[in-house]
Amino acid sequence: MKLLFISLGCDKNRVDSEHMLSLLQKEGKMFSGGFVMTDDEYEADVIVINSCCFINDAREESINTILAMAEHKKDGCLKALIVAGCLAERYREEIRREIPEVDVVLGTGSGVEIAEAVRKALEGKGYESFQPLTGTPLMQAGRIVTTGGHTAYLKIAEGCDKRCTYCVIPSIRGSYRSVPLRELVQEAEELVRGGVKELILVAQETTLYGMDLYGEKSLHRLLDELNAISGLLWIRILYCYPEEIYEELVEAMLRNEKVCHYLDIPVQHASDAVLRRMGRRTSREDLVRIIAHLRERIPDIALRTTVICGFPGETQKQHEELLQFVDEMEFDRLGAFVYSQEEGTPAAEFPDQISDEQKEARRAEVMELQEAVSSEKNEEMTGRELTVFVEGRVSGEDAYIGRTYRDAPDVDGYIFFRTQEELMTGDIVEVRVTGAYGYDLIGELKEAAGGLI
Repeated sequence: MKLLFISLGCDKNRVDSEHMLSLLQKEGKMFSGGFVMTDDEYEADVIVINSCCFINDAREESINTILAMAEHKKDGCLKALIVAGCLAERYREEIRREIPEVDVVLGTGSGVEIAEAVRKALEGKGYESFQPLTGTPLMQAGRIVTTGGHTAYLKIAEGCDKRCTYCVIPSIRGSYRSVPLRELVQEAEELVRGGVKELILVAQETTLYGMDLYGEKSLHRLLDELNAISGLLWIRILYCYPEEIYEELVEAMLRNEKVCHYLDIPVQHASDAVLRRMGRRTSREDLVRIIAHLRERIPDIALRTTVICGFPGETQKQHEELLQFVDEMEFDRLGAFVYSQEEGTPAAEFPDQISDEQKEARRAEVMELQEAVSSEKNEEMTGRELTVFVEGRVSGEDAYIGRTYRDAPDVDGYIFFRTQEELMTGDIVEVRVTGAYGYDLIGELKEAAGGLI
């Protein structure tokens, strides 16, 4: 039986997909001959799509993928088409009504049923499941890592309680639920035994980890435990709401040598009026203070953020406030997104919705400014010696691609360096920075960082 698994959307969705793949592997005995994986839809007997619908672009990608696979099923080769994840949770009725080729629909709380769902689909029986959005059932399922083997995401919590006015996540993923610390450490240890050297901590919000289980923020305790795992080299933290960053977390980043001096802190805007309409819990003054404190306490910290352009009612003056803020704060990494009008959210009903053209123009202005900021900051790195995680070789050249502690996979830049040595993906080396190009660095190999491997 040939299985094609398509995972769309964010890294948190990828973790869910890896858990479902593990369940299918473990339960393969219920299918004659078990499963083998394929990346060719024309060979597949079963296709599972783990969908996303966080913003309009993600929703369109999921819908187009489902429709394409549904057309393929009409040809008669595909035996079962399963749709899981966020789009399935949010648009279950529409999928059942409009795409009859879909055999199974599983909500975000029902991934643990994936093997049973596939079995029912192959038997020609319809199946759907939408479990209550409580608990973290997939965390017990094991993992099949799909990120190349040396880097893996560790999902430390599910859901969100913030309820920003533009966001659908609480209605799709439920309230905030932390994964027990012991379970996370055990999963991390298993991943490291499998060859993982970098763990990236993710959740809708990582900074609130443990509040629901232990009555206090406990991300610093988790970092202490993970830092003690032999063979693990890097720990990276994403999605820290700025107002929830606390001093014990900063201290844990300083005392644990495996924790990268890197934080992703989504600010979303800098105009107080826009931040209030977004339902955010910081002001511009708060953000300036938090960023200054982080840079004072951790001088070499790399700060990444995201901002939303064209939020309903955003005036030109408020857009210029955001531009000024980006210019003054000099974030090491920044992503700008146009506002997505999501039905069912308060912001979707706000007056003064901004045209797509205006939103795109404002996003382009932010990114043009950030490109200049990033280029200048990268130039300042010239002459520094950095530890680099090798990602691969440049085809046809004696050169390699790597990431520094300042670079998260897929969203940040790279460092390109030449060497005659034969290196492998996942190797750790020391590279001297010799120049910069846009968002990326250029360097030369200094030596293998033997003490770190």
